[in-house]
Amino acid sequence: ADDFTSSVLRSSATHLSGVQAIVTLASVDNFPGLNTLGISAARSDFTPGGVNPPHVHPRASELIYVSEGTLFVGFVASDDKLFSATLYPGDLFIFPQGLIHFQMNVGETPAVAIVSFSSQNPGTSRVPKALFASNPAIDDAVLARSFGVNETEIQHLKQIISSS
Repeated sequence: ADDFTSSVLRSSATHLSGVQAIVTLASVDNFPGLNTLGISAARSDFTPGGVNPPHVHPRASELIYVSEGTLFVGFVASDDKLFSATLYPGDLFIFPQGLIHFQMNVGETPAVAIVSFSSQNPGTSRVPKALFASNPAIDDAVLARSFGVNETEIQHLKQIISSS
């Protein structure tokens, strides 16, 4: 029975200093009962102004349910169109598999969201870290040309993002 019960999402997590949000994942890695079921869940805790930076789940769609606070959420479709909404307690929003998406607490109180994924192992790739803090690093010239800025600005972004 222990494989089919988990308290990993029971309590709020300690907030990160940089982005002021933390995601606690209940996946097959820490909840064995999920194995082969094609689902997982997470709890996202946000301080006021906290953000879950743009990221992608390559192996899952994500359904978010706001239980406390106010979140501004959105995703960018493959045609570069932004779909976004402000969510309140009881609201749901879907992020399609593989699309860049984000959440930000736009309220004055902490926010909590419960998330379900359509995979036992959704994977996460954070866009800022993937671009500016990869190992080994993407060449500064590639990023500078891609973003239309100089290499000094790219080095500055790499410093900021790799330390967060």
